[in-house]
Amino acid sequence: MARVARLFLLGMLLQGLSAPHAKAQFLEVGANLGLSNYRGDLSNNSVSLYLKETKGSFGIFASYHLNDLLAVRLGAQYAGISGSDANAPGEEIRSRNLSFRSILLEGSLVGEFYVPGFQPYNLSKPVSPYIFAGIAGAYFNPKTEFAGETVSLQPLGTEGQGMPGFGAPYSRVAFSIPFGLGVKFAVTDLFNVGLELGLRRSFSDYLDDVSGTYVSYEQLLAGNGPLAAALGNRTGEYQGKDPVSVATGTRRGDQAKGDWYYIMGITLSWNFLDNGLVGGRKRSTRRQGCKTY
Repeated sequence: MARVARLFLLGMLLQGLSAPHAKAQFLEVGANLGLSNYRGDLSNNSVSLYLKETKGSFGIFASYHLNDLLAVRLGAQYAGISGSDANAPGEEIRSRNLSFRSILLEGSLVGEFYVPGFQPYNLSKPVSPYIFAGIAGAYFNPKTEFAGETVSLQPLGTEGQGMPGFGAPYSRVAFSIPFGLGVKFAVTDLFNVGLELGLRRSFSDYLDDVSGTYVSYEQLLAGNGPLAAALGNRTGEYQGKDPVSVATGTRRGDQAKGDWYYIMGITLSWNFLDNGLVGGRKRSTRRQGCKTY
């Protein structure tokens, strides 16, 4: 996946550099407002995308348009994600009884490829679909509700993290490959509106605090304490019984290697066409005609 994204960006760059530079470069600055969702271990074991778990998202970005076809975009995004076994249709998954919610604070660098091309100057090419791909990193912090309190899951080590033989706690920074498509419309040569759908394939399988295998209740209780043991296996809570203990190594998460999240929204942006600092055009104000001596 990472190799495909690199080849895609390289192809866009070569295409952009080989295109005629009839129009000058310009800077576009804007914001987006939309919705976010997640697919992973707590969305029916990565099978389903539940609309009821949709959260809000907003961000800001700056795109440098090299020509009509190619732009490079730097962005910052806030998004919410959540998941719950209660959504699953099967009793086996529902009885696992795990849930989470988290914020995502993302920074990204992507290439945008416009076909047939976008050029707001004099509205010469005011509408264009585009595709994008790049790299991103996001901070996340999965939490859950337990006994009327909100609990951060990563410090607990619900899969034995931090105990001898179980490895270190997972990082709360995840790298991902963002890609997707959109369409942009120049209302005037200075103002644009757009719509974008983006997918993120994360290289972390812990956006939801679930990935590997159970640690037995007794072992987790001794190693990471009663709260970790209570939240590592919540089947007994679901059944209204005492905590359930399964053998260490029993599958807890699904087989997928990484979680996904999605961001969709509208964009509003402004074009800086005549800024000499970014190599834009200079409209000529020199009076033409014969000189007077």
